Order: sequence, then C-alpha cells, then structure tokens
Amino acid sequence: MPYTRVWIHFVWSTKNRVQSIRPELKPKLLAHIQSNADAKGIFIDCLNCVADHIHLLISLGREQTISEVARLIKGESTHWVNKHKITEDRFEWQTEYFAVSVSESGIGEVRRYIATQEEHHREKTFNDEWIAFSKAYGVPML
Repeated sequence: MPYTRVWIHFVWSTKNRVQSIRPELKPKLLAHIQSNADAKGIFIDCLNCVADHIHLLISLGREQTISEVARLIKGESTHWVNKHKITEDRFEWQTEYFAVSVSESGIGEVRRYIATQEEHHREKTFNDEWIAFSKAYGVPML
C-alpha cells in the first residue's frame, strides 16, 4: 500500500476580511471544522483562527487535492454557521486561499505559529501577515 505524507499550511480569510469570528463563535467553529474534517477523512493536525482568518495544518491523504480539501472545509463550515444562525450576519469565507507545503522538519514551527495566532495578531494585522507571506512565497496579494 502506498504511503504519502504531504503537509499543507492553509490560510484563508473571512469574506472582505470582516471580523466575524467573534469569541463566542471561535470554539464552536474550530470544533465543527475538526469534527467535519474527521468525518470526511481529512487529517487536520492543528487549526486556529482570529476574528478575520483561519490557519490549518493538514496532512493530505493520497487521493485528496488541495482545492478539494479547501472547498470541503470552507463550504461546509459556512453552511453550518449560517444554518444554525450562530452569527447575526451572514458568515462567508473569502474565495481565495493560501496553501503552501511544509517540510517534515518545519512542522513544529508551523504548529507553534498556528497555536499562537492571538498573540501574533496583537502586533501584526492580517494584511501585514499577508504581505510577509507574499514576499516569502511569491504569493499575489488578495
């Protein structure tokens, strides 16, 4: 049986970077995304979010694609939040996303980075973070 291990660091924002992930939504959203991913066979190693975006570290299965995993997580979580009326306004993710491979030796650093999002964003906005990603990885500005 083939063995694969492909780590992907995903980042995507709320539509128009609206700060809609309020403190009361955050734990419910993260738990739901994890539960839904488990049910779909998507291995999320860690995830965390702040008010306007989310980070996930995912190990792709051998038949999973980056676009399919992003679509499944984003679409289902949007549907779930809106169906259960967890937010006052309509919840939406931005269409675009950032996905970059992570080497096995870099997993610990990415885990720490994701775990400390609240601390990290006390000093740096999502826009600042995106500019840094853009420079480091040649990612176009969204």
